[in-house]
Amino acid sequence: MGKRKVNILEPAAEAIAEVAHFIEAKGLPQTAKKFVDEVFEFLGNLADERILHKQCNYNNVWKYLNYRCVTYKKYGNYSPLSNHHFIAFFENRIVIHIRQYELALQAS
Repeated sequence: MGKRKVNILEPAAEAIAEVAHFIEAKGLPQTAKKFVDEVFEFLGNLADERILHKQCNYNNVWKYLNYRCVTYKKYGNYSPLSNHHFIAFFENRIVIHIRQYELALQAS
């Protein structure tokens, strides 16, 4: 019982950086840094091997590849469109590979 190693693959790191650059371009550099810190802290918490994560249903390719998914943040329950930050990864007993970080708009 313990922690698995967490590898953040390039597609996920690039997607996180894009969101941070967008926030920073809006004149909010401290908020961008806070966003990155919070995402990486969340990703680190995925290492707990006692927690089982559900298979992805958001994306058929992810489902076919047997990726696991978690929702990082969810906004907009009050509107017809909801923002979700999806994190897709594959895992084993030793390591979690964070493959995708995606912001998606979905109809509620």
